[in-house]
Amino acid sequence: MPTLNTPFLHLELPTPLVLASGIWGTTVSLLERAAVAGCGAVTAKSCGPEPRAGHVNPSCVDWGHGLINAIGLANPGAEAEIALLAQARERLAPLGVPLIASIFAGPPAEFGSVAAIVAAARPDLVEVNISCPNVHSDFGEPYAGDPEAAAEVTGHVKDALRGHGIPLIVKLAPNVPSIARIARAVVAAGADALCVINTMPGMVIDVESGQPILANRSGGLSGPAIKPIALKCVYDARKACPDVPIIGTGGVTTGIDALEMLMAGATAVGVGSAVYYRGAGAIRAIRDEMEAWLAAHHFDDVNKVQNLAHCEPVYAATPTGAPVPGAH
Repeated sequence: MPTLNTPFLHLELPTPLVLASGIWGTTVSLLERAAVAGCGAVTAKSCGPEPRAGHVNPSCVDWGHGLINAIGLANPGAEAEIALLAQARERLAPLGVPLIASIFAGPPAEFGSVAAIVAAARPDLVEVNISCPNVHSDFGEPYAGDPEAAAEVTGHVKDALRGHGIPLIVKLAPNVPSIARIARAVVAAGADALCVINTMPGMVIDVESGQPILANRSGGLSGPAIKPIALKCVYDARKACPDVPIIGTGGVTTGIDALEMLMAGATAVGVGSAVYYRGAGAIRAIRDEMEAWLAAHHFDDVNKVQNLAHCEPVYAATPTGAPVPGAH
């Protein structure tokens, strides 16, 4: 079978699949389950400086072409998260699966404070969520919309993590004029890797009442509808930052989706709403589908499909005579 091992910074991921933040919370047994199912890394739920109850229900709805959610960054707070992260890391280490802690905050300097707190749990990586689209009433407009603001947050977190040797991932938003500008700004400020993208802001209205369905009124779109947006954002971020690892996230529900993300320029692939659509077995199914496609197209290594969308097309005939881009 083709190898799925994926280099990511100083790490070697068993597969390129990464459990996205918030899907299975920070429940240690569920994070471990994701690793056993085929994730090469797992991301814990975002934590902030204080406990947050999040938004009231309805806070997540299947609108027919994807999900829209306004969970509102519910979390127990960074201090309480430390023990959960430490336990998760201890359970994941024997499996060779890195743990990614995810953080958010209010003012830029507060991001550094939260990063310093979670660093005590020694996660393998820290993801900085500067792009959540459904908490603007609490924190103002996401920092991901402005290169200087995004860079300022990144600098504070980089300073906080420097003494711990923990690399930093910055999670970017899709709804910006130029994601390339934001990507270059955070990398210049110290980001070691990027996560592209967060959910897309949106609204769904109940025609009987004339009111938005979510209690928060608006929320973040995820699922199949945003995959083309995510692919374009990953493609643009890769062109802007050719040597920076990227976790491509958004609308991945099948192995083919994951391969498309790698071809667009992702180094690894975030998986989130697929768990809703395909159940707990989604990770394993996506991994198996990737392996089957790679084998059928004579790729012995998943890394060989990375960045194919940035290369001149190379065609080779299949047994049916149909052209397959990039076939070896």
